[in-house]
Amino acid sequence: MTDAILALFTLTLMEVALGIDNVVFLSLLVGSLPPERQRLVRFVGLGLALGARVLLLLGVRFVMGLDTALFHLSGIGVPAGWVKSWAVDAVTGHDLVMVGGGMFLLAKSVREIHKSTEGDDESPELAKPRYASTPLVIAQVVVLDVVFSLDSVISAVGMARDLWVMITAMTIAIAVMAFFSGKVTGFLEEHPTMKMLALSFLVLVGIMLVAEGLGTHISRGYIYAAMVFSLGVELLNMRAAARKRARRVRPAPALQGFGPNARRAR
Repeated sequence: MTDAILALFTLTLMEVALGIDNVVFLSLLVGSLPPERQRLVRFVGLGLALGARVLLLLGVRFVMGLDTALFHLSGIGVPAGWVKSWAVDAVTGHDLVMVGGGMFLLAKSVREIHKSTEGDDESPELAKPRYASTPLVIAQVVVLDVVFSLDSVISAVGMARDLWVMITAMTIAIAVMAFFSGKVTGFLEEHPTMKMLALSFLVLVGIMLVAEGLGTHISRGYIYAAMVFSLGVELLNMRAAARKRARRVRPAPALQGFGPNARRAR
């Protein structure tokens, strides 16, 4: 029983750590919905995502089978020089999922960056708040969660023997995501620079997924280190800007006396 509790604690920490990028993406997706729908969509999407993770655990043989070669690049006419430079010849289902998920994440992030910087193409007179489709957002939450959770599911199978331990750890991780997602959504909406930083972080994650699918492993530690450093710099900038605003609105000292000899009160 002690081993199971230790495995549950370790696996839960790993799931929460690996869910950081998922929380950021979920917050951005939910932020594109009307405020009255955000809470419902957040819980429905995460509930379906949890169901998808459990199905992946139950179909662990299928997940492990994703590492089986589907075809070889050299066998479909790809030049040998390209195959050598990519350091990969056999293409697996896992590779296709990583490349597809990474490309989708790149496209979605770049599109959101374009909307944030350039705005819509329509005239200002016709410009109105346009919200995303609720079913589409839910589908995107589930699909991206499956992409992000593939590696964590494989790791969970290697770290724990009991199915209830793996399901409990994933449930706790999803609950943490649900709790922090709303707070992250509000924070990103209040601070556009933080939203841009989060989108840039997702671009890095998309590049990492594509590189992983092409046979080049990039540790997530580098991505998270860059995120933490950039976040620290931006927090310092926000603090400096807040101090400047406070100095601007600070009332001028009162004058003692009248006329040109009046002195400012200390």
